[in-house]
Formats: sequence, C-alpha cells, structure tokens
Amino acid sequence: MTKIVTILTPGFADWETALLNAACRTYYKVDTHFATEGGQTVTSAGGMRVTPDLAIADIDPAQLDALIICGGEAWAKPGAPDLSDLLRRTRDAGKTVAGICDGTLALARSGVLDAVNHTSNSTENLTPTGYAGASHYQDQPMAVVDGKVVTAPGTAPVSFMAGVMQTLGLKDDNLKFYLGLHAAEHQAA
Repeated sequence: MTKIVTILTPGFADWETALLNAACRTYYKVDTHFATEGGQTVTSAGGMRVTPDLAIADIDPAQLDALIICGGEAWAKPGAPDLSDLLRRTRDAGKTVAGICDGTLALARSGVLDAVNHTSNSTENLTPTGYAGASHYQDQPMAVVDGKVVTAPGTAPVSFMAGVMQTLGLKDDNLKFYLGLHAAEHQAA
C-alpha cells in the first residue's frame, strides 16, 4: 500500500495539504500519516488540533513513498525543525519529497532544491536559506514537479496535490475529474 507522511508544525497551514491527504486517503486508499517534532499535538493556523501518528525522528524513508512538508510560519522562524538529513535520505531512496509554501524552506536548507526545478512563494522567500538552487527557480503560480521533487507556493494546493499524486503513479481519469471540480471556481461565469 502506498504510504505518505505529512510533517506538521505549530501553526501549520491546514488548507495546503488537506486536499492531498483527503483525496489520497478517501479515493485512492493511500495510507496517510502525520508527524511532528516529538510526536506532540499541534494546532493549525485555523485552530485545528492534530495528534500525530509519529514523531519526526521516527520517520523511516524506507517505509514510505512520499514525505510532505506542510507550510506554516514556523519554517521561517529561528528554531525551525532541521529536516536536512531526513529529506536527503528520503530523496536518495528514490521517494517523493514535497514542500508547499514555507515548507519549501526546509527543502532549500537541506540542499534538495539545489539541482532541480522548483518554486515557492517567491525567490526572496528562499534566498535567506543560503541554498544554491536559485538558477532553477520557476516563477509560476502552480506546483513544479522535477523527478520526485514537488514544490508549490501556498496559493497552489490543488496543483500541489496533483503533482504529488503524479509522482506516486496515481494520475488517472478520476484525478483529472477531481482537479476539474476544483478548477471550476476559477472559470469565468
């Protein structure tokens, strides 16, 4: 069974990975899990309290298919979790590594974005991380997929969902229909 783990921080942006986890779990029967530092309960930006399945330290890249970094203001603050080793090991194991909004900061700090096309909220958002991938930055409002690395600005949860699911081999007519439903609100009346 396909398994994804989404990393959450205090104040995580609950809307950014909600569609991904809901579609994967409900329609595709993907085994979805959530992890936090120390396995502690966290509260989202919208006030949703989440008790995670595991601690970040207990994540084993060999036991998952995708590692998702949910955005939130914690990633831009001093003391943000250092996921560098975990992200590199997951990428090196050939697994999907994905970050949305400020979750891309963790990918940038780890070096995962140094040699792949990627996006974020802006180029200025990633510059303070000291990463070496600025020449691969794609300034666009939708997710970018490069191999098994998926990135998106915080305004792109739908294309982020599609990108992650594509890397997991879950792109089918059902996904196209689901994406069409969510895109309908952006069509002119």
